[in-house]
Amino acid sequence: DDMIDTAGTLCKAAQVLKDKGARRVFGFASHGLLSGPGNDRIANSAMEECVILNTIPSDESREANEKLTQLSVAPLLAKAIFNIHAKKSISALFK
Repeated sequence: DDMIDTAGTLCKAAQVLKDKGARRVFGFASHGLLSGPGNDRIANSAMEECVILNTIPSDESREANEKLTQLSVAPLLAKAIFNIHAKKSISALFK
């Protein structure tokens, strides 16, 4: 998904997948807002792992959530800035 806010829909979907026989369930999102009960819902969900990007500042509760993995957008942003400066294609970064 593009964003996880309270994680209600994502966690319900993960449970449905498990109930229907999925052996492993993963979640992926660009922006992990995780407002309200979002972090706790993911921690207690049927998902094995939920991967988010570090586009939102993290806190201790996120760091303690073993199901959350945060990936850095820094390398991609650095390459984009370099390509802009060098007058190269940015869309080439996404191929």
